[in-house]
Amino acid sequence: MLSNRKPRRGFSLIELLIVISIILIIITIAVPKFRSAQNTARETAAIQALRTIHTAQVEYQSQYGRYAATLTELGPPASGAPSMSAADLIGNDVSGGEKQGYKLTVTALQGGYAISAVPVSCGNSGNRTFYSDQTMTVHFGTCPEPATAQSPELK
Repeated sequence: MLSNRKPRRGFSLIELLIVISIILIIITIAVPKFRSAQNTARETAAIQALRTIHTAQVEYQSQYGRYAATLTELGPPASGAPSMSAADLIGNDVSGGEKQGYKLTVTALQGGYAISAVPVSCGNSGNRTFYSDQTMTVHFGTCPEPATAQSPELK
């Protein structure tokens, strides 16, 4: 007996549901790992920004006889030649005060300076806060508490 039925094309509903289920399982495993990797990259960028600021502070101090009190003093001038108010020692990305989800600040201290890096949104743009001063030792804390000179040292 010959059948006039054409061969079936496409996927059945069950097959499609199985594929969608597998994709969803892979996504639920991958997304947290991806976010963790993003936070680690942001934290690494913040630590590197601290080190960049340290280098700029040393150069600023050797040129002008004191440490810069703000990131603007270390940054590029709006126009004209570098000066004490804009020494052109760091880029706009750092002198703007925010780098990859971290808010950077420089504070003048008696005979030195302090730098802090705090996530703009704790948990989303980073899980740790950072602090450093003219000793160039980086300390870290856990969000939402800002790191201080008494916080554990970053190794």
